[in-house]
Amino acid sequence: MTLRRKSREFALQMLFQWEMGQQEPARIEANFWKNARAERKTRTFANQLFEGTVAQVAELDELLGRHAENWRTERMAAVDRNILRLAAYELRSTDTPAKVVMDEAVELAKKFSSEESAAFVNGILDSLSRSLRG
Repeated sequence: MTLRRKSREFALQMLFQWEMGQQEPARIEANFWKNARAERKTRTFANQLFEGTVAQVAELDELLGRHAENWRTERMAAVDRNILRLAAYELRSTDTPAKVVMDEAVELAKKFSSEESAAFVNGILDSLSRSLRG
């Protein structure tokens, strides 16, 4: 597993904890890294993704809502919603190629959600990615 893929998994897990527990991001990170073992680069990228997504969550939810036909973000499954938030943040705020971000999000959905979720995530991110390019 690549360093960045593992970072995305860790960031997703922290996002899920943040949403469910409503704790401060710094507290979640501190507790998370007590139990998760990772190289410094993996931790750094995971924290960047987590902190950036949390900081922009309202804006990301609004953006995702515009691209999720007939779905409000609050009605999405929590795992799917957080995968989409994470990917939307990465698409907008990093230089990672869109195809890579989308592929990684689909893999997260397959691992942590369901096969149907993978298609759902892919469809929304495809629409979002096209709008960001154009």
